[in-house]
Amino acid sequence: MEEKEINYFVRIEDNDLDGTKSVQIALTGLPGIGMHTSVSIAKMAGVDPLATIGLLDEEPVERIREVIRNYIERVPVWMLNRQKDFYGGEAKQLLGTDLRMAIDEDVNRMRKIRCYRGIRHETGQKVRGQRTKSTGRIGSTVGVSRKKA
Repeated sequence: MEEKEINYFVRIEDNDLDGTKSVQIALTGLPGIGMHTSVSIAKMAGVDPLATIGLLDEEPVERIREVIRNYIERVPVWMLNRQKDFYGGEAKQLLGTDLRMAIDEDVNRMRKIRCYRGIRHETGQKVRGQRTKSTGRIGSTVGVSRKKA
């Protein structure tokens, strides 16, 4: 049996994915794609999610790229990562820097309108209702100094 040459870097959507990992794990390297999304992308492309992505030929990788480009038309709205955009109102699947910019824009809008979440973001506190009395303390620890005997 002939051994295939492994491609250590697979380029998808301006990101280099680790070719030694399975398709479902490697696709999570794209910002905006989690495990559930990566498995559904692999199945829509007709690729085994557990196959190593670096051993795939160019044709299955191109099918994965095509599914990612047309992902929004092939899945229900609840599977997208931006279901109701604030400005357009439409559902989107944001990837990479678009996702990062959208999150930063949302946080800046919350800060600007001075809502509770915006104020928590500004002050660097927990935003989602977690307890703050004992956990999430940042900064240097203060030790106890012993008194000279």
